[in-house]
Amino acid sequence: MKGKLYICPTPIGNLEDITYRTLKVLESVDMIAAEDTRHTLKLLNHFNITKPLTSYHEHNKNTKGKILVDEIKDGKNIALVSDAGMPGISDPGEDIIRECIENNIEVEVLPGASAFVIALVGSGIETRRFTFEGFLDRDKKKKKKRLDEIKNIDTTLIIYESPHRLKETLKFMADIWGNRKISLCRELTKKHEEYMRTTIEEAREYYEENDPRGEYILIVDGNKESVKETDIYTNLSEREYVKILMDKGMSKKDAIKMVAKDRSLKKDIVYKQVLDL
Repeated sequence: MKGKLYICPTPIGNLEDITYRTLKVLESVDMIAAEDTRHTLKLLNHFNITKPLTSYHEHNKNTKGKILVDEIKDGKNIALVSDAGMPGISDPGEDIIRECIENNIEVEVLPGASAFVIALVGSGIETRRFTFEGFLDRDKKKKKKRLDEIKNIDTTLIIYESPHRLKETLKFMADIWGNRKISLCRELTKKHEEYMRTTIEEAREYYEENDPRGEYILIVDGNKESVKETDIYTNLSEREYVKILMDKGMSKKDAIKMVAKDRSLKKDIVYKQVLDL
């Protein structure tokens, strides 16, 4: 008889946020798969839980995932935990969950702490509809490209960022998105929990003078000019479309690039139509 994979959220800071149900499962399973066994051991010791621990993380997920799935097929019940919060959100938990489902293994997801939900609710920015982006690429060109791709999304945006790249990300946001409402959340549920509810430009200025500390969750207002240019100017020629974008302050090069992308054309085709502009 097959076992089961339990997805067990752990506290993101305050240990009192763990649920009775999670503790009960951690006490009952045959094994706990953890992102960092040293970190999880501290949690288990705090609650006097003694269970075999094994590592499962980004760097061993392909080999270890198959081993854990085989263990479950053999009848073992395994709990999956991350260092903090809900496993499967921006971590390799999603891979083993998918593999279990493909192997007809039961997956039980327990409710519990999730940092981005806390940050969103406390941001003061619209919560009815939102887009979870997670971590942006570390490569500058890829990061700028992604920010450009999502700039017209009209729902609230949720982004994770490290303190080492926060200043750069805020600069790129200001350059590509303009000035929007933003909530920068850090140290959630901990002693020095902080929400900075401000604008992108003001946040950028603040962190030019102050060093970022801790991991950040950025909750950013969506693009309130929600109707895309392509919807407004559908009946215009490429030339007319480029001219309007230039009149709004966009460079000729960027306007050509945008029109070509929106119309699924090669840039040189649009360029030939606007040589004299």
